[in-house]
Amino acid sequence: MFTGIITDVGTIERVEQRGDLRVVVNTAYDTATIDLGASIACSGVCLTVVDKGPGWFAVDVSGESVSRTAQGQWSAGKRLNLERAMKLGEEMGGHIVTGHVDGVAEVIDVRADGDSKRIAIRLPRDLAPFVAAKGSITVDGVSLTVNTVDDAADGTHFTVNIIPHTQAVTTLGAIEAGQPVNIEIDVLARYLKRMEAYRGQA
Repeated sequence: MFTGIITDVGTIERVEQRGDLRVVVNTAYDTATIDLGASIACSGVCLTVVDKGPGWFAVDVSGESVSRTAQGQWSAGKRLNLERAMKLGEEMGGHIVTGHVDGVAEVIDVRADGDSKRIAIRLPRDLAPFVAAKGSITVDGVSLTVNTVDDAADGTHFTVNIIPHTQAVTTLGAIEAGQPVNIEIDVLARYLKRMEAYRGQA
């Protein structure tokens, strides 16, 4: 489990196509404190550390994960929001995040809002019922509060504000219109989603 509070921004050093995609990530983490088999969220995707060395770790990304995450994310030079797994007893600064991406959304507008940036994002249709104003959402692994939700002719849009601190310590400071982003809905909404699907079959 994670909190959506980013503790490093890593950079993909190289990608190797094996049975799965082997991704090597440069990081500021002290990798001596990371066990093989540990979980690290990489831009919202929970992945298992399979190799490591000073200043880097490697993960295997399955074809399923590649197909369900933002296009182009797993390529050399890409920056990733990183978060190590939560430990019992640690401060819970964001919200409960599982590291399981529910869908890929599209950034449709970025504009200044005081010192912050207001980001508008168009949701996939199947996720729209499960995002609510003032609820929590994870965008590329970052825990955020939803400002507004609007149903428009081209789909459902929601907005979030990115404060200067978040801009500085995550990849969201460089976010642009047209960019795909990984979305994880709030865990409670995920259960509601399942209940709705089950009700539709009854």
